[in-house]
Amino acid sequence: MRKKRVLLLSEGFGSGHTQAAYALAAGLRQINPEIQTRVIELGKFLNPVVGPWIMSAYRKTVSKQPKMVGLMYRSNYKKSLNRFTQLALHRMFYTQTSQVISQLKPDLIVCTHPVPNAVVGRLKRLGLNIPLYTLITDYDAHGSWVNPEVSKYLVSSPLVRNKLMERGVTPVKIEVTGIPVHPNFWTTYDKQELLQKFNLKPMPTVLIMGGGWGLMYEDNLLEYMTKWRESIQLIFCVGSNEKVREKMLSSTKFQHPNIQVLGFTNEISKLMDIADLLVTKPGGMTCTEGMSKGMPMLFYEPIPGQEEENCEYFIRNGFGEMLDSAAMVDKWFAMIQEPYTSGQFRESLLTKRNQQYDPKSCPNAVLRLMQ
Repeated sequence: MRKKRVLLLSEGFGSGHTQAAYALAAGLRQINPEIQTRVIELGKFLNPVVGPWIMSAYRKTVSKQPKMVGLMYRSNYKKSLNRFTQLALHRMFYTQTSQVISQLKPDLIVCTHPVPNAVVGRLKRLGLNIPLYTLITDYDAHGSWVNPEVSKYLVSSPLVRNKLMERGVTPVKIEVTGIPVHPNFWTTYDKQELLQKFNLKPMPTVLIMGGGWGLMYEDNLLEYMTKWRESIQLIFCVGSNEKVREKMLSSTKFQHPNIQVLGFTNEISKLMDIADLLVTKPGGMTCTEGMSKGMPMLFYEPIPGQEEENCEYFIRNGFGEMLDSAAMVDKWFAMIQEPYTSGQFRESLLTKRNQQYDPKSCPNAVLRLMQ
C-alpha cells in the first residue's frame, strides 16, 4: 500500500516559516512513521541564483531599516495578494512548481508562507486537485495569507482565528492547533546530564537568543547583563551571525567562565531545559518553543509588524515582559536567583501552557484531516 505523502512549502523570509515546516514534518513522522514528508523553500529551490539574492536583500532591510519592513507590513495588512502580484508569482513559479507537485505526487500540501500559498492556490484554480492547508506561523493574521483556495487554516491562537473570520474566512475552514515545534521540544531532558554535556555549572542560567539569522541587537542592555556574570550563567546564541559572535568573543566583557557565546546550534531544546529565563527576539517559532518549555521570556527589539504582534500576545498571556531597561534585567536576574520564586513561576507557566498549547496538536490535526 502506498504511503501517504505530505509536501511542505515555505520561503526563507526569516527562519521561522521554514523552521515551522520542518517541525511539522518531524512531528508527523514521529506520530506516524509511515508518513513521507518533503520540505521545500520554493524560491531557493526553483531559483537557486535569484532566490538567495532576494533573501539577502530582505535580510539587510530587516537589520538596517526595520521601520520600512513595518511600514510595508501595515500598509497591506488587511489585503490579500493583489492580482498583479499573483500573476507575477504565477509566471515565476507556475511551470516548475507544477512539475515538482507532479513528480512528488503529494496527498496534501501545507504552506507555511504566503508566497507558496498563493502559487498553489492559483494552481488549484487551474485544476490542481490536492488539499491545501495553510499554517500561519505567527500570532497575527496578515491579509496576504488569505486565499479562497485554502482547504484549512491551521492557526496559533483564537485571536488569529477571529482575525481570519473578520477577513471573510468561514469558521469551518479554521482550526486552532498552535504553531508546531520539533519533537525535541515535546520532552524534558535530565538537567544534570545536560549540564555535564554542555560543560555548564549548576547555577541560575539565562539563555539569550538573537533569532535564526542572529540579528543580535547591539545595545547596552545585552552588555549590561554581563555585570551579573559572577552570579548568573549567560548563554548567548547568535545564530548564523559569525561577525557578531567574533565581536563578542573579542570583548573582555564576554570573556568569563560563566559566559558562553554560541553560533548556530540544533540543541536549543536542551539549552532551554537548562536555562531559567529566555531573552529573545519575539519570532513566532522561538516564542512558541519557549512556551512549550514553560520558560519566562524577556523580549527585545521586535521587528515592526508580526514580531510586535507576537510580543503583545505573549505579554498579554503572562509568558513574559518587554526588555526595555536595565531595571528589567535586574528584576528578572534577581528573581531567578531565588529557587523557590523561580520554581513557582515556571510551574505557573507550565500550567498556562497546558491550558493553551499542546505541541502535538498541529501534526495530529494534519493526520486527522488526511483521513
